[in-house]
Amino acid sequence: MRIADGKADPDGGQALRVVIADDAMLLREGVLRILADDQITVTGVVGDPESLLDHVAREAPDLAIVDIRMPPTFTDEGLRAARAIRADHPGTAVLLLSQHVQVGGALDLFTAGAGGLGYLLKDRVIEIDDFLAAVRRVAAGGSVVDPVVIRALVQRRSGLGAGATLSDRERDVLSLMAQGLSNGAIAARLVVSLRTVETHVASIFTKLGLLPTPEEHRRVRAVITYLNGPAGPPAD
Repeated sequence: MRIADGKADPDGGQALRVVIADDAMLLREGVLRILADDQITVTGVVGDPESLLDHVAREAPDLAIVDIRMPPTFTDEGLRAARAIRADHPGTAVLLLSQHVQVGGALDLFTAGAGGLGYLLKDRVIEIDDFLAAVRRVAAGGSVVDPVVIRALVQRRSGLGAGATLSDRERDVLSLMAQGLSNGAIAARLVVSLRTVETHVASIFTKLGLLPTPEEHRRVRAVITYLNGPAGPPAD
């Protein structure tokens, strides 16, 4: 498939510009097709972190979709490239992809600022509507953490020491918050009242020491604070 040049979207605005960084050809081509079908411009497709960083410096895309494990060692090259993008090219948002639940450095990125940052499992790509929603949310400055990652980490965290202070229902709310759901959507999912969800959210913020601020990403910060607390899971 041809990689598109910058072009206007159907509404007359400039199309979202995205670079894809993954060494697996099938995944790259699949993501490329999904984005192109949604009128998202792909500025490049690369297979290693050096090419990714060169491309971002040259093309300044709105979003980089980055595999955490890339050549040559297939450990954390993509993650380190993501850190460099966040530090040197703050105008480019980053959506990390991982084959498996991976903690450590991936979540550490969020502690420095969750805006324009996402972390999804690769399986999420086949859920096209959800994947595209995540792409657009992160590119617009929002935050996304895969619900499977959150569930696994919250379950692990819930059995650990004095720091695990949230109730079971608060952990349910926290998991849905990480998916970007509004209080109203959380209420519908849990079949409770909006007021009940608001109470749980307020309690979560209080227990995690996140006092009211103008920062728009406090909900994702709540997730990261909980998972990276003193009794949190060890880094991978």
